[in-house]
Amino acid sequence: FVCAILTFFQVRDLKAGEALNRPLFTWMNTGTYEFDQLQLKIPITLRADHLTALMLLVVTSVGLLVHIYSVGYMHGDGGYYRFFAYLPLFVFSMLMLVLADNYLLLFVFWEAVGLCSYFLVGFWFHRETANNAALKAFWVNRVGDVGFGLGTMLVWTTFGTFTFTEVFKQVEERFSAGDITKGTITAICLLLFCGSVGKSAQVPLHVWLPDAMEG
Repeated sequence: FVCAILTFFQVRDLKAGEALNRPLFTWMNTGTYEFDQLQLKIPITLRADHLTALMLLVVTSVGLLVHIYSVGYMHGDGGYYRFFAYLPLFVFSMLMLVLADNYLLLFVFWEAVGLCSYFLVGFWFHRETANNAALKAFWVNRVGDVGFGLGTMLVWTTFGTFTFTEVFKQVEERFSAGDITKGTITAICLLLFCGSVGKSAQVPLHVWLPDAMEG
C-alpha cells in the first residue's frame, strides 16, 4: 500500500498517454527464422500510468483491510495457513494484472485471479454447497475467458505484438491508412470485453455470484 502511494505521486504529473515502465526480464523470445519473420517476444515489464496508480491504491488498500480483518475472522480455523496462502496470491495476481504492459501477461494473471477466486469460494471444501459454488464460478468465468483468450490471439494475428503501446500506436496509424477495418477492432474489443463480463458478473454471466457468497 505504501509503494502504491509512492507510485501514485510518481505518475501524478505524467501527461495523458505517458507511463512509467520497469522492464524486469524476458519471458519468451522465439527469435526469427527465414520462413517466418514474425518474432514472438514477451517481456515481463511493469507499467504504471494514471489508471494503474488508481487501481494499485484500490487493490492494496482493500487488500490490507481484508488481511487485517481475516487475522481475527479466521483465528482458530483449521485452514488458517492455507487461507493466508490463497489471499496474498490473489492480491499479487491482481497487482500484476493491473501492472502488466501487454495483453498476454494481462491474460495470464487474469486467469490467476480466477484460480484464486475458485480457491477462496470453495475454501471450506467439506461443504457441498461451497464446492458447487466454486465449480460454478470457475466454469462460468471460463466462458467469458474463452472470449478474452480469442481476443488476445486476434490482437497478435492483427498487430504482431501484445504490448499495449505498440498496439495502440498501430491502431491509430493503420486505421487511418485503411489497413485495419472497424470490424476487426470491434471484434477484438468485444472478445476482450467477454472476460470482463464473466469476472464482474454481468448479464448473462452473472449467475455464479449469488452462489459464491457461500464461500
